[in-house]
Amino acid sequence: MAADEGTSKRATTRMTIDPALVRELAEMLADSGLTEIEVVEGDRRIRVARTAAPVAMAAAPVAAVPAEAAAPPLAAPDGSVPADAIRSPMVGTVYLSAEPGAEPFVKVGDSVKASDTLLIVEAMKVMNPIIAPTDGTVRAILVANSQPVEFDQPLMVVN
Repeated sequence: MAADEGTSKRATTRMTIDPALVRELAEMLADSGLTEIEVVEGDRRIRVARTAAPVAMAAAPVAAVPAEAAAPPLAAPDGSVPADAIRSPMVGTVYLSAEPGAEPFVKVGDSVKASDTLLIVEAMKVMNPIIAPTDGTVRAILVANSQPVEFDQPLMVVN
C-alpha cells in the first residue's frame, strides 16, 4: 500500500520544465563534445545526455555514398595520426564539397592558403566551414563525404 501512496503522490506533483534551458543544455553538449550535463536548482534537477542513438541516425546517409568515396584510412601506414592534423571542433556530419555532386573543396596535393575552406561540418542543421589554419599543402584527407564525425576527430592534414 505504501508503494501506491508514493505513486499517487508523484503523479500529483508536476515539475515545470524550461524548454529554453533544455535547448541551451543540448547546445552546450554539441559545442563542447560532452556526453552528459546536469543542472540542479533547489529540488529541480534537469539532466541532458547524448547517446549513440543520434550517431546511428546520422549514419544512414553513409550507406548511400558510392564505393569510390569509401572512408580513407584514419591514420598513416604506421598507425599514427599526425599531431598537427586538423580536428573536428564538434560532433556532426562532414561534407567535402559545398553541395552534392560538386567538386570537393580540396584534394590531396592541393595548395591552400590560410582561411581557405577545407570542408564543412554540419551540426544541428548549421553548416560550419572548417578553414585552413595556415598556408600549406593538403597531405591527407582522413574522412569520407557524409561521414559522421566526433569532437576532436582528425579530419585532414595540411602542412
